[in-house]
Amino acid sequence: MEDLIAHYGLIAIALGSGIEGEPFALAGGVLAQRHWLPPYVAILAAIGGSFMVDQMWFLLSRNFRQSRMVQAVIHRPAFRRSLTLIERNPARFVLMFRFAYGLRAVTAVAVGCSRMPLRRFLPLNLLAATLWGSIFTMLGYALGPALEQAVAHVGYALTALSIAVSGLVIFLLIRRRHS
Repeated sequence: MEDLIAHYGLIAIALGSGIEGEPFALAGGVLAQRHWLPPYVAILAAIGGSFMVDQMWFLLSRNFRQSRMVQAVIHRPAFRRSLTLIERNPARFVLMFRFAYGLRAVTAVAVGCSRMPLRRFLPLNLLAATLWGSIFTMLGYALGPALEQAVAHVGYALTALSIAVSGLVIFLLIRRRHS
């Protein structure tokens, strides 16, 4: 298993962090905590994957707005709301959208369709990816032993369900606070 992780772990963390997000950055932290990867390498993989995929979505939506992939995202309900938020406070939006679970592809496309220039998006994207990748990878590093113990005692399904319910409660509390 360690050989497989040593060969493909960084690629999986980078691609997964860019496409799926948090679970892969957290997993990178767990792997670092188990000494299967150096912590800084796991963090860099999460940062790099997140940065590159969001940069790709930005450029794709900026240059190929009529493509099927971009049009599919543009027609999602969250797209219009994201575009409105970008126009109000573009820098803040770019720094925060990674932390909005489930909206990454929509929001990166919305930024590409907005009036934000590439020269402004690029450094904000790098800063946001650095913050996000560092936070979630180190969270995985810190929580790794607790997650392993939970899985050993109650299994993967119940651990995942507990994490999902906890995340939902936190999301609802935050949403209620901002309403």
